[in-house]
Amino acid sequence: MERYFNTEQISLAGRTFSQAEKMAGRYFRIGPAEWRERRYDVKTLAFLEKHEVREGTFAHLCKYQFRKEPEGKDGGFHFYRICLQDDRILDAVERAHSFIRLSPLLLYIAAHELVHVIRFEQGEGNFDAPEEEKPGEEEKVHRITRNLLKPATDPDLNLVLDCFSNRYRIGDLVQ
Repeated sequence: MERYFNTEQISLAGRTFSQAEKMAGRYFRIGPAEWRERRYDVKTLAFLEKHEVREGTFAHLCKYQFRKEPEGKDGGFHFYRICLQDDRILDAVERAHSFIRLSPLLLYIAAHELVHVIRFEQGEGNFDAPEEEKPGEEEKVHRITRNLLKPATDPDLNLVLDCFSNRYRIGDLVQ
């Protein structure tokens, strides 16, 4: 059964992505003007298209191409959609029996997905990489995300980071 974020949780997600964008900007030395060049949006489960819903993950990226001219001529651009899977996120928080809090989990998810966007835009990662290369990219992004979040760590965020370490997988909480 699909569950959706309520209005308070949607607002929290928006604030969390703003916070993660600022942190990622400092880490990668990306200013506000440069962020505008990195086109992305964030959607929660209630607003996702069917092909944007994915089992077994808290969030994932979709990449879309917009062309102003037909036939694929110049003048277009691409953008990323960060697709939050509300039901999986809420389930992890509930199954963790107050062990994991929503706010730090959302901060990790936001930072992680924004690191992907930055790496893809800078050519350091390949959105269309073969499946066998994706685990390596995920490990790199996780390492960067941990370093990016270090200045903000508090006990609740440390629990989330521990769950994403090699010792634990937060996904185990929702199995």
